[in-house]
Amino acid sequence: MEALELIRSLTARPAVRSFTDRAVPTELLEQIVDTARWTGSARNRQPWRFMVVRDKAHLEMLSALGAYAQHLASAPCALVLLSADNGFQDTQFDLGKASQTVILAAAALGLGSCLATIYPADNVQQAAQLLQVETGWLPHHAISIGYPGTPIAGARAIASGRLPVAEVLSLHRP
Repeated sequence: MEALELIRSLTARPAVRSFTDRAVPTELLEQIVDTARWTGSARNRQPWRFMVVRDKAHLEMLSALGAYAQHLASAPCALVLLSADNGFQDTQFDLGKASQTVILAAAALGLGSCLATIYPADNVQQAAQLLQVETGWLPHHAISIGYPGTPIAGARAIASGRLPVAEVLSLHRP
């Protein structure tokens, strides 16, 4: 039961969109990626690569490439998740799993984070050019990472809490 409580405590943390100026040590980012690379993937294709972005100008430009990506500009760094441009339906599912692992690993290390989706396709291409991404890889997602700062007052746009199990689980009865 301790493991379930740990998972719940880490996943229940709110997304962090405000950070201190304190730099995230490279060693911690390496630990996060080392953990994330063990995430399961369809047919073990591992259709992900990770890129750390620390340059403020690049973070600000990335923050303009998604409707809810503004938090990237205030973070000391972002971990951009590059997905293989392979046409497989499950690639984005695999990236979602890897993103969750990154967020959990960051929380376990005392860091805050928030996922951003880069879209539409024109923005993905702009991000790829900005970051000089290798051909065959697409920057669809970026995760701001840093030491949590003071929460922004009134910034919560979505209701907090979770629906009860009885509302989200149905039992099939043949």
